[in-house]
Amino acid sequence: MAQLTLRVYYEDTDAGGIVYHANHLKYMERGRTEMLRDLGYEQDVLMAEGLAFVASEVNIKYHHPARFNELLTVTTEIEKLRRVGILFHQSIHNQALKLIASADVMIASIDPNLMKPKVIPAKMKEVFQRAL
Repeated sequence: MAQLTLRVYYEDTDAGGIVYHANHLKYMERGRTEMLRDLGYEQDVLMAEGLAFVASEVNIKYHHPARFNELLTVTTEIEKLRRVGILFHQSIHNQALKLIASADVMIASIDPNLMKPKVIPAKMKEVFQRAL
């Protein structure tokens, strides 16, 4: 499990003063990136080595609004490892621990040059397995 704390900026909000729905996905992307970093993987290095991760499916539920200047915590967990993908469960909570949004995100591993599925390397899979 990995956690990332971030602040809601004015640019993140819509005309109603709440976080625009698509920005929750940006926050979750940051959470997954930080989890990879915590596990020892930098996405730019992986790309140079011929491996990239791309979202192939997202199922998100919005529970409560987040507002300007709130501090949010994005929690990221690996739910399941597949041959060419990772299923993440992610949630966003505010400082009062109110659930803002939750999602299951399937990330496919691909060869960025060919844009085709690529098997997750065994050593990397072992690292991810320990994070389950």
